[in-house]
Amino acid sequence: MTLDPALLSYYERGGELTRLRQGRGRLEYWRTRDVLRRVLPPPPARVLDVGGGTGVHAEWLAAEGYDVEVIDPVPLHVEAAGAVPGVRARLGDARALPVPGGQADAVLLLGPLYHLPERADRVRALAEARRAARPGGLVAAAFISRYAALHDSVYHGWLAEERDRTAAYHSVETGAAISTKPEGGFSGYLHDPGEILAEFTDAGLPEPRRYGLQGAFWLYGDVDDWLDDDERRELLLDAARRLECEPSLLGVSGHLLAVTRV
Repeated sequence: MTLDPALLSYYERGGELTRLRQGRGRLEYWRTRDVLRRVLPPPPARVLDVGGGTGVHAEWLAAEGYDVEVIDPVPLHVEAAGAVPGVRARLGDARALPVPGGQADAVLLLGPLYHLPERADRVRALAEARRAARPGGLVAAAFISRYAALHDSVYHGWLAEERDRTAAYHSVETGAAISTKPEGGFSGYLHDPGEILAEFTDAGLPEPRRYGLQGAFWLYGDVDDWLDDDERRELLLDAARRLECEPSLLGVSGHLLAVTRV
């Protein structure tokens, strides 16, 4: 996909090299991996990792025997993902995938949809995932919750600043996440959980199963301590797993995953 210059600059600063590997971002990583391990076909299935960033998920998929190709619009990401053993990577747009149809056993959209502010573009990206997947293949897409920016602003203390508070409330009302940082930062589209179903339908995909990845646990002040300890991390992941599909809690999670079969 074509990124606007500010967003490209944000990603070219290299934040994705570490975002899911340290701090509370690890909860999103562990939970995404947890769900995917349960729904993916067994290796050596072919996985198309669209918007796969620096290859953080491609790395474990390849290590477990999957045939993985990353497609991403950021040159820095493609370079990093291509250096991961067993992973192929190239530049590409989620709305016009440079691949033949019907050959992927699974298509992952773990990044593109929340950077497409126009609904028509998100539906187009989902339709492209459907085209790329074989009959019976899996499509899994990640979304950021409509309420994530407001939750995050309280967690970090930003809500006390009028500019940040206005941006957070605007995101709840419209879904548009706007960076307030002078150097530029994350911007994108935040989904109400209910919107996901209609976008899948309009892309010609069956209704997906929706998973709340972090639940409310990403908002806990001591979540890093739980993730640092192997035993406590497994307890935390099990707790999140038990609540992952509860409709009343989907919007509390920072990120959601929607999974269906073609």
